[in-house]
Amino acid sequence: MNYSKINTITGWLCFCIAAITYILTLDQSVSFWDCGEFIASAFRMQVVHQPGAPIVSMIQRLFSTLALGDKNMIAYFMNISSALASAGTILFLFWTITALAKKTIIKKAEEITTAQIISIIGAGLVGALAYVFSDSFWFSAVEAEVYAMSSLCTAIVFWGILKWESTADEPKADRWLLFVAYIMGLSIGVHLLNLLAIPALIFVYYFKKNPNPNWKSVFKVFMISILALAFVQFGIIQYMISFAASFDYFFVNTIGLGFGSGILFFAVLVIGALVYGVLYSIRKHKKGLNLIMLFTALLIFGYSSFAVLIIRAHAKPNLNNTDPENAFNFLSYVNRSQYGDRPLLYGENYNSEKIDIKETGQLYRKGKDKYESAGSKSEYIFADKTLAPRMYSDKPEHINFYKNYMGFDDAHKPTLSDNLSYMFSFQTGQMYMRYFMWNFVGRQDNEDGQLGGRNGAWLSGIKPIDALRLGSQTNLPPSITENKAYNRFFFLPLIIGLIGAIWHFKRNQKDAGIIGLLFVFTGVAIVIYLNSVPIEPRERDYAYVGSFYAFAIWIGLGVFGLKDWIFQKFSPAKASIFASLMAVLAVPVLMASQGWDDHDRSDSHVAHDMAVNYLESCAPNAILFTYGDNDTYPVWYAQEVENVRPDVRVVNLSLFTADWYIDGMKKKQNQSEPLPLTIKPEQYVAGTRDVMYYQDFKIAQHVELKDILEVLLSENDQDKATMSDGSKYNILPTKNLKLTVNPKQVLDTGTVPKEDAGKIANSMEWTYAGNYVGKGTLALFDILTHNNWERPIYFTSAMPKDQYVGLDKYLYTEGLNKRLLPLKPDSAASENEELINPKPMFNNLMKVYAYGNIRNANHLDRQSADDVTYVSNMFGGLLTKLIDEGKINEGKELMNKYFQVIPNRFYTMRQVVSTFYVTESLYRLNDLNRANAMISKTAEHINKELTYLADVSESKNQLASEQNVRIYLTYLAQMVKLTQTFKQHQLSKKIENQYNELINRFTPFATS
Repeated sequence: MNYSKINTITGWLCFCIAAITYILTLDQSVSFWDCGEFIASAFRMQVVHQPGAPIVSMIQRLFSTLALGDKNMIAYFMNISSALASAGTILFLFWTITALAKKTIIKKAEEITTAQIISIIGAGLVGALAYVFSDSFWFSAVEAEVYAMSSLCTAIVFWGILKWESTADEPKADRWLLFVAYIMGLSIGVHLLNLLAIPALIFVYYFKKNPNPNWKSVFKVFMISILALAFVQFGIIQYMISFAASFDYFFVNTIGLGFGSGILFFAVLVIGALVYGVLYSIRKHKKGLNLIMLFTALLIFGYSSFAVLIIRAHAKPNLNNTDPENAFNFLSYVNRSQYGDRPLLYGENYNSEKIDIKETGQLYRKGKDKYESAGSKSEYIFADKTLAPRMYSDKPEHINFYKNYMGFDDAHKPTLSDNLSYMFSFQTGQMYMRYFMWNFVGRQDNEDGQLGGRNGAWLSGIKPIDALRLGSQTNLPPSITENKAYNRFFFLPLIIGLIGAIWHFKRNQKDAGIIGLLFVFTGVAIVIYLNSVPIEPRERDYAYVGSFYAFAIWIGLGVFGLKDWIFQKFSPAKASIFASLMAVLAVPVLMASQGWDDHDRSDSHVAHDMAVNYLESCAPNAILFTYGDNDTYPVWYAQEVENVRPDVRVVNLSLFTADWYIDGMKKKQNQSEPLPLTIKPEQYVAGTRDVMYYQDFKIAQHVELKDILEVLLSENDQDKATMSDGSKYNILPTKNLKLTVNPKQVLDTGTVPKEDAGKIANSMEWTYAGNYVGKGTLALFDILTHNNWERPIYFTSAMPKDQYVGLDKYLYTEGLNKRLLPLKPDSAASENEELINPKPMFNNLMKVYAYGNIRNANHLDRQSADDVTYVSNMFGGLLTKLIDEGKINEGKELMNKYFQVIPNRFYTMRQVVSTFYVTESLYRLNDLNRANAMISKTAEHINKELTYLADVSESKNQLASEQNVRIYLTYLAQMVKLTQTFKQHQLSKKIENQYNELINRFTPFATS
């Protein structure tokens, strides 16, 4: 069998191994974060969040048909699309590695030997399979996200350019360049990360055409590649749409033609220019110009997939982000305007003084017959700026992080040196290199490690080396050893990858430089370009998989380094076999054995069940306010795909600030009637009432919400404040708000049962929590004013407290949701005490909720693990309420359910804390056996955790994880008191001895 057939068959073997791996470990339904939105949008061909992914939606929609009408299987088959796309990435990665290897070791017209075939195929297997089992790539491969298909596009275009290179001297070889251009264009409809391969592609072309380059010409080509990347990123993707919008504005507002006429004219101009350019290049025999024109045309042709979003936006689907049905909305969509700008090369620091505001442009919206002004774009002018601003966010939580991380005092002004230090140590070190090491060295756990400390760290499994960084590794605690993400690779993938890189640079500096360019541009360059703020909602390692892809190539080529430097004494064939086997065992086999259990999602379905729980615990025809990704996107999936509770109207408060979203809430969706909104489009359209600030008019009494709403919507200048530029804006004159309650309405609608009629308040009075009112809050006030208790109102418990707008004392927990109830506040209750509506909450926890198999699942990802604590807290809070009300039998039933649901291990410290309060209630129920068993298990867990931290503190001669130590010691002390209170003296003494021993170990590190 010849090399070509072996290469083809082995490539498909890698595809099969990857596909089987990902399908076996696949999430069986919806996952957390964006997956719910992507699945819901793909199923009904709706518009996802910016910058859009129309190609992904179309492919996922195609895969959904494999469910054959079974709505419960739609998410599974969309996940399959990611699994197969990821397997396709592995296929092209294998062929890329073998192409690079063959090119490096086989000279022109030279016959390939058996030993060389073994080495080449071995290199492809090692590198491709290493990437199969790499942490970040595997995570995205088993869920319906965009990153799997994004990786496939990157793999295809890089393989395509190598295919062109290998046939560049043949007739019609340039068709491969056009193929690359088209795939690159299509990839824009998947994810923009693929564009970062452009510099590497240009260098492949350049080195093929210029065999003997010099450093001066290389630098010129590097700058050209940056310009090419900028041309696609800004010129084609953004400015082309901006020009189209400007044309449409002129044709509509100046000439008086219909909407879209200018876009049509602009499209004709672009197409005409491209056609003319192609024909001109052919007539004049300008091959370079011809390639550029065709390349541009195919990029734009691929980019045209975004037309799907415009078409679907005109259909007004339920999920219609930004409503990109006209030129200016679409421009805002592709520019990701709602995410704001971040300074890159020059800008402000977090404590730069704002001295003025300047207008930077106009905003437009579609009116009845013309485009209308939607206000102006503006930006602050700062008293001082710096080069390379990395610490720029003025959000309080970010400012605190910057100062704590860098050791700044309040008066310190960050310099260029400070910003670069932060960029290298945190943005590059903590938020890139840590991810890189996860993939190729090992991982401590699956905790969020963005803020540093002891969580989410990388480690190798070589204890002396790990101890140098992390402290003593002698008594590793359960939070590490019982965490399925405790993966130890012993530096082997990294070492073999470095061997491959060194070998590659020695044997073929040009190709190695191209891989290095791909590695840098898809890794560190993203870090610099994104300039991310700290404390992101989740780890961001998925953004850097292109960089890990490039390193996997070098892992594969490491086979040649092993062969040449370790097995050189053997015959070529034996050396090839030994090097390949050694690398296979040291990398993919090791990575698979360590990583399988923490990537296997096949028996966990927390996101799905939590989403259904949110909906099923609502009363009929309810309004459910959500806020974040994980209490919204899975819920959208449940409604839009599985048709769960289509009568419930889900309102995302994060989006409620946008006019297009309010428009959607005023329409019927599924089986949910329009929201009771009376505000008119002209009162909330973009640029109108975006922000209405609070000005204290010294109004002592609480003011009826209806009257406040009239002031906020008033066009009377007397109800507005005059700004410094002479413009007038509505204002909030008081924070003391009131909603008069009609008890008959409350009882007739079933909001409050008749037996609780005496608890109904005459009015709800509260203090508004914010310093300004946005149009989302304005719409919320409108709903509260005009709902008349006809539709039940819920807020999810997962949202930040400030989103409750001060209504906390009227929000009663019924499980995952808090229901708005007009009951008299309990004067005896403390300010932060959770209000519980025990009857519906008991029914939800006992009969309605499913729990995602959290007790028996092999592994829970970080978000699912956090939900264990969430669920435990629900049980604990209700149990305390039932005991306080003397409902002992119901409390015992609830505890039986608790032990059926909650895992028999601790996933997080928060779960440990939650368990303490459940134990206290067990003692109050006189369930001594289970209480003692639970407190013994908890104390033993804490003892192991603190023993490890004491070891680390002693080895580092400083207190490790001070916050964790304080929390654990506090609760250990509380356990001593608790067991004493309930006369469990022997157990109490045992825990007290543990506590005293640990106190003695930590005392030398105590701080004042």
